[in-house]
Amino acid sequence: MTPSKDNSRKVFIYARVSTTNAQNPEVQLRELRDYCTRRGLEIVHEYVDNGVSGSRERRPALDQLMTACRKRLVDGVVVYRYDRFARSLRQLVNALEEFRALGIDFISLHEGVDTSTPNGRLIFGIFATIAEFERELIRDRVRSGLAAAKAMGKRIGRPRVGVNAHRIASLRSQGSSWAEITEQTGISKGTAQRALASLPKNVSASPPTSA
Repeated sequence: MTPSKDNSRKVFIYARVSTTNAQNPEVQLRELRDYCTRRGLEIVHEYVDNGVSGSRERRPALDQLMTACRKRLVDGVVVYRYDRFARSLRQLVNALEEFRALGIDFISLHEGVDTSTPNGRLIFGIFATIAEFERELIRDRVRSGLAAAKAMGKRIGRPRVGVNAHRIASLRSQGSSWAEITEQTGISKGTAQRALASLPKNVSASPPTSA
């Protein structure tokens, strides 16, 4: 872990207990404090999400921790275990990538991972590879699903909005602006104009030019 300017190593610690977990966050915090004491790490602040589900990517205390880290106030972040910190491998890798860019080390107490060590950096590299593999699998599934849907004749993308060119011509001949027409028909101005242009001139009723 890279020491800060005052030659002490400063860290944030983070703990979380979920709404379905009766555990007191103090259990996690006690272990984290003991670890920091043994390592000679100075705890700058303790961040705790109490009663927050791990399925939520946005958590108040975690958001505050990340904001403080971006100010480079500490040298490291110490957490109880991975699943207390991140909801998924992808979120964990993204956070560790940001920490690495900021020069902040990451320590997970129960997994024994410390990115200031060669072993910790190796494990992070493995995690990043697995996360990229998962992303590729998801992209492949999406592409396969789209191809199968097209093969079955299903339309991909947003459903088309029906365009009644004669109604647009009628509205324009009555003096309706393009804004009023788009509001009434639910189609864009460009789509309405193209529909009107597709009609024979005698049908379009020479719509006014005002917008």
